[in-house]
Amino acid sequence: MRSLIAAALRGADPAEPATGWAERRTADAILVSQPGGYRLDTGGGAHDVWQFERAAGAGYRAMEAGDLARAALRLGEALALWRGEPYAGVAAGPRLRREIERLETSRLSVLDQWMEAQLGLGRHAELVSELSGLVARYRTNEPLHAHYMVALLRCGQHDEALTAYERLRVALKGESGMEPSARLRRLQRSVLAVRNTTVRPLYRPRVPAQYSPARARLVPAGSVG
Repeated sequence: MRSLIAAALRGADPAEPATGWAERRTADAILVSQPGGYRLDTGGGAHDVWQFERAAGAGYRAMEAGDLARAALRLGEALALWRGEPYAGVAAGPRLRREIERLETSRLSVLDQWMEAQLGLGRHAELVSELSGLVARYRTNEPLHAHYMVALLRCGQHDEALTAYERLRVALKGESGMEPSARLRRLQRSVLAVRNTTVRPLYRPRVPAQYSPARARLVPAGSVG
């Protein structure tokens, strides 16, 4: 296998023995022996995971610096590298399953920060549709539900935000028997307060009509008594 990879890198005939730098590179960096099997690494930092982590790191640093526009750009670049599920179609053993879980956790973390940056830039109306699909897929993901509720709240959709909270509460209760976090409960109370303030009818005291001589009506003599 290593000789075939080396030959492919050189563009040579696979039947020709591989020697020199190309063979060493293949053995050391592309097809790596490890406990339980082999790891295929393209090397040079050109694979998608490396690019994803590089862009994500730049996005996180921009968030810490308060540069929301750059954070949204770099985190968006990281998310754009994802195409379907990691290692789709591969029979995953315990080691690979851990790597898949790590990558999925990393993606959700980047997605959370990207949403945070977009909301900070005032793009809540653009996010509502996408977040609706995400919370339907990740029924117990609290950060995504929080972003969804904030986006709905800013769009004036108070009842929809409360419905999203209730769906999350029911899903968490059914899956783990737990209630939403303190952050989500505070957010729900904020939505309730804003909704009640918005829909409550304002009391307007009745102002008595002012006397106007032009509107005075003469009463004929003898009509009173």
